[in-house]
Amino acid sequence: MLIGELARRSGVSERLLRHYERVELIHSERRANGYREYDDPTVETVRRVRVLLAAGLPTRIIRQILPCTTDEAALRPCPGVLSSLRDQLSVLDQRAADLETARHLLRRTIAATENAMHPASATRSPQGPGPDAGGPAN
Repeated sequence: MLIGELARRSGVSERLLRHYERVELIHSERRANGYREYDDPTVETVRRVRVLLAAGLPTRIIRQILPCTTDEAALRPCPGVLSSLRDQLSVLDQRAADLETARHLLRRTIAATENAMHPASATRSPQGPGPDAGGPAN
């Protein structure tokens, strides 16, 4: 099939398919006129690439583990795959920790800014004004 048909069947743009080929995630044969020609299993390969990318794996690791994939969710044993996946998980764990630190800092900054802009609101309870706030007494 030509690249346009692969794009239609896989739901991935032709431009992205060319990128996948450049980084050696998929392969094509060239016709005499220079057009790329892909075999039918490439559709499933592209789908697996998309799943692995969505899982946060970089293309260099996908290129290593793609030959070990059996379907969208499973890997068969291949040398080096487990250590690569563990390394990537460690990278993602560190990113998550960095994001949590940034979120915490942002929350503190927002709270400090709000308190500086409205100092009276900083003394109110989260449930609203207390009985001495000038509201009706029971």
